[in-house]
Amino acid sequence: MLFKVMNPITESSIPNGSGRAAVNRENAKKSTGPRTEAGKQRSKLNALRHGLTGQTIVLPTEDHSAYERQSQLFLDEHQPKGATETQLVQSLIDTSWRMNRAAAVETNLFTLGITEMEARIRANHPEAEAALAMALTFRENTRAFAQISIYGQRLARQFERTLAQLRQIQSERRAAEERQLDKAAKILKMHKHEHLSSETGPYDPADDGFVFSTAEIETFLLREERTQRAKIHDFYAHA
Repeated sequence: MLFKVMNPITESSIPNGSGRAAVNRENAKKSTGPRTEAGKQRSKLNALRHGLTGQTIVLPTEDHSAYERQSQLFLDEHQPKGATETQLVQSLIDTSWRMNRAAAVETNLFTLGITEMEARIRANHPEAEAALAMALTFRENTRAFAQISIYGQRLARQFERTLAQLRQIQSERRAAEERQLDKAAKILKMHKHEHLSSETGPYDPADDGFVFSTAEIETFLLREERTQRAKIHDFYAHA
């Protein structure tokens, strides 16, 4: 008996010799993903399988809005400038999220174990039964708890290293900005002192290669003046 194959896709039928990659693309177009509830659930569990070590940050079972709120808190605290600082802050966000996930997995493992073990323990005292169930859960899942601990420690070290790197880069950047502001402030003061505005117009920091606005330089000057007055006041107050 002969069977007729409709529209076969073979490497020889793919134009320009694109080969197996094109075949895979054609097959992927036909995939509609899991259709049954059981299939969809297995798909979710696939994402959870390597949740602690994989690259997926927000898993299907997690609250994406909570991740966004946490991200905004980190951005507000560190206020990154430029691509490098932004990348480091993003790393802090993702690492902290995974640290919290590891802690949640440990708690959930204990909860699951206690629920399963309580039926095996009869101590005639609810608190004692719960405590014994927790101990039994830990004893029978030692390897799982050890792995969670290793993941947590690894993530904590990564977080600390990233935070230290971010602080160093931001400290160097702010020091450089302070030096540039000081130079720009001196030029602006000279410009005002020599009444150059009447000849050349208002001072434009960009003419000297500065990225600051005149308002930012003025704010810096005011801050320097207040700092100097505060030092003088403190000197006479303790004289």
